[in-house]
Amino acid sequence: MEKLDIKQTIKDGVQYGLKNFLPLLLMIILYVVTVWIPWINVGTTIGLYKAIIGIGRGETINPTSIFDKENYQNISGFFLLMGLVYIGTIIAMFFMFIPAIVVGIAWSFAIYFYIDKKVSPLKAIQLSWDSTYGNKWRIFFVGLICWFLIGLICGILGCIPKVGGVFSAIAMIVCMAIVIAVEGVMYDFFSKKADTILAKKRGHCCKKEEEEEPVVETIIEEVVKEVDTEA
Repeated sequence: MEKLDIKQTIKDGVQYGLKNFLPLLLMIILYVVTVWIPWINVGTTIGLYKAIIGIGRGETINPTSIFDKENYQNISGFFLLMGLVYIGTIIAMFFMFIPAIVVGIAWSFAIYFYIDKKVSPLKAIQLSWDSTYGNKWRIFFVGLICWFLIGLICGILGCIPKVGGVFSAIAMIVCMAIVIAVEGVMYDFFSKKADTILAKKRGHCCKKEEEEEPVVETIIEEVVKEVDTEA
């Protein structure tokens, strides 16, 4: 089973983030400014997920793509998926918190799969669980390392007299661009695993149908013979 390389994932994310820093920064600023506006924030949130999918594929980011009208398609499925993920995670919290972390990580790519792979909300959740199998704690440590470094950088800058708060806020926005890039790199890794899983399932279904076809043909032949005999 292929494992997520923590060091390489962070390295690739940082490289992409620095290379595409300005588009990413502008996209984050546009999202932060509009996330408070009802209804528009739904489209921009879905647009942000789409941008992260594009980042994983190495695509150039268009900051204004978060406002595309296409982002409002299948919103009902988006809300249904979000509800299932949040409810499932909350229920898992009643089992001493650790299961909630595991479930939250295991389902963390469900929304990406729903948008990118065009599967149903339930299939997206299952696909996220299957594709992250054996890598859940690696995903956790990637996030932990990123947020630890962000906290460290913002904390150091925040200690600067008078202007520390401003520098810390700017650093937070800059670091968010890097985090989004790292998320995109991770999604690319699990997207390939998901494609393999989907291909195996399709192959299994086709094989099952092929095995069932001769049985159906045999039944039809027997019925025809009986009819001919009675005639």
